[in-house]
Amino acid sequence: MSNGDSFSRTNYFPTMIFQFDIDDHDGLNKSLLDSIYAERERDRAGVNKSNTAQLGSWHSHTGLQKNPEYAELLTHVNSVTSRMSKELSYAADHILKVTTMWSIINPPGNGNRAHVHPGCIWSGVYYVQSSEGAGQIEFIDPRTVLIMNQAKHMPKKKRPRDCWTKVNYKPVPGRMLIFPSWLYHGVDPNMSKEAGRKADRVIVSFNISQVKE
Repeated sequence: MSNGDSFSRTNYFPTMIFQFDIDDHDGLNKSLLDSIYAERERDRAGVNKSNTAQLGSWHSHTGLQKNPEYAELLTHVNSVTSRMSKELSYAADHILKVTTMWSIINPPGNGNRAHVHPGCIWSGVYYVQSSEGAGQIEFIDPRTVLIMNQAKHMPKKKRPRDCWTKVNYKPVPGRMLIFPSWLYHGVDPNMSKEAGRKADRVIVSFNISQVKE
């Protein structure tokens, strides 16, 4: 380019994923584990959602945000969503509120097919228990580029982040992820080698809507 040429780049329409790690989460997670397994004992059938129930996966009902056992977790979620509202300049007379919340137990061999969550703005997951190989969550590029011609990239060289078509997060106990509800996401099969319940991947998921105060 000559001295008079101009070259610039502007990124628009980002896909945002928020991450929040709870430092002192051991007590919270132990309490949640007790509540989740107790709930499974009360409702062995669970809810047949996107899980593989035939392999032992279990999905609770979707009103856990009303149970006092989940109040501490809900406090953390509300703290994060309040910060999100400020950062994104959301209307001051509205709040982000958890409208549905549920737990999932995925024993070894289980995962979740790619899906979205209709009827809300944001969705989230909190990792209660996981071990090495318990199954990463995968977010998939929602843009139409995936069903059109894709550019070729240099082999054996990491693509720039703006050219990624998928992104994965390891399930880390005490970690919360909040992402747009329209963003396709799935979970790899649980390949944990732990024994007994320690092999289970246990999470709490939730949907968030914007409601007037």
